[in-house]
Amino acid sequence: AGGPKDGYTLVVVESPAKARTIQKFLESMGGSFVVDSCMGHVRDLPRKAREIPAELKARFGKLLGVDADNGFKPLYVTMEGKEEVVKRLKAKQKGCKELILATDEDREGEAISWHLLELLQPKVPVKRAVFHEITKEAIKRAFESPRALDLNLVHAQETRRILDRL
Repeated sequence: AGGPKDGYTLVVVESPAKARTIQKFLESMGGSFVVDSCMGHVRDLPRKAREIPAELKARFGKLLGVDADNGFKPLYVTMEGKEEVVKRLKAKQKGCKELILATDEDREGEAISWHLLELLQPKVPVKRAVFHEITKEAIKRAFESPRALDLNLVHAQETRRILDRL
């Protein structure tokens, strides 16, 4: 298949298998959609000191990505091996008219969507679609009634991640 046409909706899900299934459902409903996967988390706290930029080592080096002296502020880095995923998604969003984040509806999925927003910096409207099963009807309902990103879930995941690190 060729590249996507301008004016499509880019949909990002977590797994390639979900992407293929959801692409089929959306095609059967009409409209122009490109569905891709981020394959789970794309950013995290650094795992190794070398992942922390030199100018930030004094602030974030002691606790590997957590600044305990400034409200436990986290430092996120693109995870090893996810650079190509981010590059691919950035390229695909160039011609889209909107971005729909359809990661799982839990705090991890919400955090993945937030991290994608931070990395992609979309210039188009962004919506959040959530569903509990991958059926044509569930996908149709989710895309007919999208919602905003739930920052409470994002903050809950972030707090949990920081506590795990400490």
